[in-house]
Amino acid sequence: MTADESLGRLDDDDYPAYTMGRAAEMIGTTPGFLRALGDARLITPLRSEGGHRRYSRYQLRIAARARELVDQGTPIEAACRIIVLEDQLEEARRMNDEYRRTYGASSPSPAV
Repeated sequence: MTADESLGRLDDDDYPAYTMGRAAEMIGTTPGFLRALGDARLITPLRSEGGHRRYSRYQLRIAARARELVDQGTPIEAACRIIVLEDQLEEARRMNDEYRRTYGASSPSPAV
């Protein structure tokens, strides 16, 4: 079994994973940038049996957002914190919406 077989096909929707070079190419950056995101603990690459770094589509979306912030002049550490906070905010909104659907809660009525 090769390393690629252990991760599934690279175009498999259930478990896509891209090599560091391909992942960097897909988001228009360098492998060094992906390593920096790993050093900042924003994304932890998956590992194949051979120990090669692999990145999922979700990780690529995170890396692309980080690249966008860094290109705008945000230091990489700050960009990572921003992305984590954005992710937490999105999760809180999702949970709030789910709660409202489940329990029929409505928004508070305006004070009269």
